[in-house]
Amino acid sequence: MIAIIDYGAGNIKSLQFALSKVNLDSCLTTDIETIRNAEAIILPGVGAFKDAMDALNGLGLAATIKDEASAGKPLLGICLGMQLFYERSYEDGDWEGLGLIKGNVSRIPDTVKVPHMGWNTLQHHQNSELLNDIREDAYVYFVHSYAVTDDQQEDLISSSQYGGLIPSIVKYKNVTGMQFHPEKSGETGLQLLKNFGEMIS
Repeated sequence: MIAIIDYGAGNIKSLQFALSKVNLDSCLTTDIETIRNAEAIILPGVGAFKDAMDALNGLGLAATIKDEASAGKPLLGICLGMQLFYERSYEDGDWEGLGLIKGNVSRIPDTVKVPHMGWNTLQHHQNSELLNDIREDAYVYFVHSYAVTDDQQEDLISSSQYGGLIPSIVKYKNVTGMQFHPEKSGETGLQLLKNFGEMIS
């Protein structure tokens, strides 16, 4: 069972539906024991970084996520959920993240239209089980105004170009992030979720 953390950050029914399509059992929860007993955790998210961190801290879930990451449990962060895994965000201030991966989150430059919304391609930087049957230049669906910066090159699995390099898939030990929405990314997104499920097992 995969625990999808349901802390009020967006519509996550479509994510649960996508997981069921690739035969991955999941539950929406904020219950700490359920999260601890799950095989893996997905942290979704849309909206503002500070509001999301305040919600996680208010529910006592930030500490739980950190504990489970330290114990080696597979974690997947989607869109804002990926950004929350990093050390800091400069979205309307300077906010502390979960600090599971080194790097910060900054606004996409105004040389391009912000938010970055719609389909964009993936360029792969290293081999990973996450990329099984994912071709170079596969399209995935983005909706975001902020992106990871100051990150570690060895954590970068795939990137996209939009006003510069956007880290699109990252992985540090047992912690994985996808800046796009796999549940809105058609067959490519379903394959990525399937690959995450196979890494769990």
